[in-house]
Amino acid sequence: VRKGITEWMDKWKRNGWRTAARKPVKNADLWRELDEQNVRHSIRWQWVRGHAGDPGNERADALANKGADSVSGLATGGAGSGLF
Repeated sequence: VRKGITEWMDKWKRNGWRTAARKPVKNADLWRELDEQNVRHSIRWQWVRGHAGDPGNERADALANKGADSVSGLATGGAGSGLF
């Protein structure tokens, strides 16, 4: 994500949301939204080694897992999905 936002985003926009290989950027809708938020807020993009005890990374990982767990049953109609 960091390289996408700090190194590739401007090139993608100049190329009509296409990569250097002229293929469509995957998840372009999400990249556009991230770009909008990046403009609206003051964000410092910094790489940290994953799963190495960095408190911010550990918190982000926990939140990502919680979010994934909360929607995992939605696609399958599993318990808690509210589909049945």
